[in-house]
Amino acid sequence: MAKVRSYYAEGGLSAAFYDVVTAGDPTLAGDIDLYAALAPPGGEVLELGAGSGRVAQGLAERGLTVTGIDLSAAMLARAEVRRAGLPPEVAARIALKRGDMTALDLKRTFDAVLCPFFTLAHVPAGAAWKNTFATAARHLPSGGLAAFHLPKLEVMRGLPPVDPARPVFDQPLPDGGRLRLFVKERAFREPPGRLEQVVEYVVFDPAGRPLQRSPERLTYWMADPEPLAAAAGLLRDRPPQDLGGAGDVWVFRKP
Repeated sequence: MAKVRSYYAEGGLSAAFYDVVTAGDPTLAGDIDLYAALAPPGGEVLELGAGSGRVAQGLAERGLTVTGIDLSAAMLARAEVRRAGLPPEVAARIALKRGDMTALDLKRTFDAVLCPFFTLAHVPAGAAWKNTFATAARHLPSGGLAAFHLPKLEVMRGLPPVDPARPVFDQPLPDGGRLRLFVKERAFREPPGRLEQVVEYVVFDPAGRPLQRSPERLTYWMADPEPLAAAAGLLRDRPPQDLGGAGDVWVFRKP
């Protein structure tokens, strides 16, 4: 197997095909509507982990103004390409910045802060989570809401043994080829709750020949977010909401 990269690293296929994977992921259905409801009409949103701009675009199309932050240069490059292709009035409502969600300070507040699609789970549960919750609190006014989409511990713990030869994702590509994902390694470790996987991205041409391969390491950290959020000054606003069976959206309020 080729050298294993980190997920969303420069030169990897997880960033290049992020939009293909999220478009084919039924566990994300309805997430943008859920996030949009947390801000007032025409409000301003801070998105931590903006990725390729999928959520930012959806929110901007609904009339919200979005500042999207991401640490990955590869993902931000894709987000900029997406933004450039939007109608000018929608693109004008999106600003993209490179930054670290665990240490961000934009010296201003937003109506809502979002951390979608397991972004927080990419960093260790502990100080990094507490610091990210502190970032959310720092950018909210009193009464503002912050939403974090996190994987369900029981689902991640109960994933079946891997079959390295069987694709877990198989989607057609515009050129007639296909993108297939294979889980080559998987281990769940506790405590703490940590799922480690090596996911191989393989691009096939229309004749079924493999053109590109990229094995990438994906780690999800899991813990009860409530005490870490409370330590940063955020209180749970409502029960966690199931999203697609694989994760919950936790909503916190700044007192």
